Amino acid sequence: MGNKYTKRYTEEFKRDAIALVDSSGKTVTAVARELGISSESLRAWHRRAKADQGEGQPGELTGAEREELRRLRKENREQQQTIEILKKATAFFAKESDR
Repeated sequence: MGNKYTKRYTEEFKRDAIALVDSSGKTVTAVARELGISSESLRAWHRRAKADQGEGQPGELTGAEREELRRLRKENREQQQTIEILKKATAFFAKESDR
């Protein structure tokens, strides 16, 4: 995931920072500077929060959709591994039965 220099922020901190952007009338960059965080991080949190509220860009995924996509990709990866194992087993047993 992240390296040892990556800061982790609590969900509560993220919610408060997003609320500050929405209520203060200041830019994302100004609020980020005040909080001492990366403006890009705050911008991403704000964009995701808007998407989760149905106010995002067309085609932008909500948090639930991102989580489902992550889960489906993991499941797909596991199924592909299973298929590869079964192919190898089939080839092995086919070779053994020819002897």
